[in-house]
Amino acid sequence: MPEVYETRRARLRDRCNASGSATALVSRPANVRYLTGAAVPGAVLLLGRTEDLLVQGAPAEAAPGALRPDDALRVHTLPGPGGDPAVAAAGLAAAQGADSLAVEEHHLTVGRHRAIGSVAPALRLADVGCAVEQLRVIKDEGEISCLRIGAEIADQALGELLESILVGRTERHLALELERRLVDHGADGPAFRTSVGTGPHSGRRRHLPTDRRVEEGDFLSVCLGATYRGYRCEIGRTFVIGTSPAAWQIELYDLVFASQRAGREALVPGTAYRDVDRAARQVLDSAGHTEGLPESTGHGVGLEIDEEPQLAPAAMGKLDACVPVTVEPGVHLPGRGGVRIDDTLVVRPEADGGPELLTITTKELLAL
Repeated sequence: MPEVYETRRARLRDRCNASGSATALVSRPANVRYLTGAAVPGAVLLLGRTEDLLVQGAPAEAAPGALRPDDALRVHTLPGPGGDPAVAAAGLAAAQGADSLAVEEHHLTVGRHRAIGSVAPALRLADVGCAVEQLRVIKDEGEISCLRIGAEIADQALGELLESILVGRTERHLALELERRLVDHGADGPAFRTSVGTGPHSGRRRHLPTDRRVEEGDFLSVCLGATYRGYRCEIGRTFVIGTSPAAWQIELYDLVFASQRAGREALVPGTAYRDVDRAARQVLDSAGHTEGLPESTGHGVGLEIDEEPQLAPAAMGKLDACVPVTVEPGVHLPGRGGVRIDDTLVVRPEADGGPELLTITTKELLAL
């Protein structure tokens, strides 16, 4: 895949040239990986005047699922421990004859920014902004394939858990078992800390598992994700434990399901981000659930679990094809519990069948 990374770096170079800077320093780890294929802790990319360099500290093991950087990219390793690859890269840029250097100011600390200026005082430092994050929004089919495999792994792990005995087990134990199953099925690891909520904890967004035990009649909400070759997906489901659901549980579940379906159906190229959020949110609003709703209905996924775009009321921008996003509305009733339903999908035009659902575990309200 070397040509993929070369093409990505060429696109970033075009953006930098357009803003008046011929060189750039990329330090955010996900952005470095996107442009090089490398996942070496602390490594940075110098988009140089004469050549591009992956600058890293003393040799270290790459992160799980990492790819080797392409052959067109030379690796520069610092001679000893304790050096800062970003600061060293600025010195290398100056040695190449650069007069300006675009940096990711949103990622650099103030101290690191000052150190870069000190080692190369003749360089004019500019801000590349979120140019790489913007390039990452639209995925190629190779990236989508990684997300698809990650979703299959998450579906497998969740499906196996649902076939086991759940009553009496703790939220914490169930979360750990899910994460183990993800790795067993080929994931690099969990995409984020697995959330398992039971009873009054169910339906909470990003609930951290506790030692509460599963009881009959509980709502059980689970949110997990797999990382595969660096790409992260997400799935969330809610079930009832051990008995037929109560009337209030059915009513609440049907409401959240309708909200999630409305959000999924709005995933059409050209649709404003905020309109996707509005489609899902107004279903809940109309039923009187206006308090405590999350700040967004969904978000982009890729090398990070929460990346652009944000499907939120104030979000600016419109969907493109080949953009993977989550749609994850939920309602939590304090003291009673709640429902979350979360899918990862890829935006596709209607001519191609509409949004591609990657997470396929049933959304039927099952009694386990």
